[in-house]
Amino acid sequence: MPVKYQKPRGTADALPEQSAAFRNIEEIFSAEAQLAGFGQIRVPTFEKTALFARSSGETSDVVSKEMYTFTDRGGEDLTLLPEGTAGVVRAFLENGLAGEALPRKLFYFTPCFRYNRPQAGRLREFHQVGFEIFGADSFLAEAELIAMVNRALKQIGIGDAVTTKLNSIGCRECRGEYKKALVAYFEQHKDTLCETCNERLYKNPMRILDCKSPECKTVAKGAPVITDYLCAGCKEHFNALCALLTDLGVNYQLDAGIVRGLDYYNGPVFEFVTDQLGAQDAVGGGGRYDGLVEELGGQPTPALGFAMGIERMALLAEKCGCKFPKPDAGRLFIIPVGDETRPRCALLADAVKAAGISCQAELSTRSLKSSMRYANKAGFDFTLILGEDEVKTGRFILKDMKNDRELSVGGESELIAVLK
Repeated sequence: MPVKYQKPRGTADALPEQSAAFRNIEEIFSAEAQLAGFGQIRVPTFEKTALFARSSGETSDVVSKEMYTFTDRGGEDLTLLPEGTAGVVRAFLENGLAGEALPRKLFYFTPCFRYNRPQAGRLREFHQVGFEIFGADSFLAEAELIAMVNRALKQIGIGDAVTTKLNSIGCRECRGEYKKALVAYFEQHKDTLCETCNERLYKNPMRILDCKSPECKTVAKGAPVITDYLCAGCKEHFNALCALLTDLGVNYQLDAGIVRGLDYYNGPVFEFVTDQLGAQDAVGGGGRYDGLVEELGGQPTPALGFAMGIERMALLAEKCGCKFPKPDAGRLFIIPVGDETRPRCALLADAVKAAGISCQAELSTRSLKSSMRYANKAGFDFTLILGEDEVKTGRFILKDMKNDRELSVGGESELIAVLK
């Protein structure tokens, strides 16, 4: 019989085994956050549309092509989060965190939504882990974030499959001169550029550098590079960052094509890429965005951050053969025999769980044979059959499902001690 309802295109179900991988990844990043003094923040799944148009830039692909925007019943224009940074900056300002001691470090897990062509590793609903630092202008801040990601990726088991790529896109003054040089160069190749890049040429020519079109990639290889246009301050900052990453043992590659797709970035930018996910090679990325807090109504505040795609990390972990703890049924399965023993079964299961031991009670009214068959298939370590005699005497027979042996235990306390 065909399934009546199916998930929307571009979405995915995370079954228990996949969820276990996601949880493992989240726990690793949470531990890194705690070590470095980051506090977790949770922001709404949707924001006012103007927030993203203001922060991401109306010429960016995210705003012009990919956002899920709607008008609610009150007539307000709202947008599902296409990324996490803008909402965190809004919360940083609205909740007065900008007036507290800086730097302030925040991290988050959030679903994100972008309308694009679904493919492996590229969904319309996906999940990110993100880290943001407000009030830090030193290259030490970028180094801390990049080293943090590299440590986390190694713990997950995908460190060797991911390459850190690094660039600087300079400050507004640097980019002003650089954009003029790009326009002059790409104007000579307008007939070769794709339609989208011709639209970008005068609005945001740097976006042409990371176009996926083979023709545009070929043209972009001969384009001027931003590092030749960096001012003295930006060059000093970037060189110091590169030297520190080397001292920290972080392997990275300089890549003049890393420009980031959102308009609020400046200075050092970085991506974490792999060659094992096909065309969707980016696992995550970030950089510095010193002007964004001011752009959204705050005081000038240096800031930076990064985000990593949880689905992409999990998919890469699978390809790398990483083994995460699989969800199991539990330590003990208690089977009541007869309706009169069911309340005692529930009380015993509750006591075992209160002792910190995973336990399930039979919730169905099937036969003892069927219950044992389920316990074996589900993978419980032990089963306990609770009949009238066991209720009266207080002694239980504990069946070791892994070693096919039985243990006699005298009462609830001894049962818990044996299971521990």
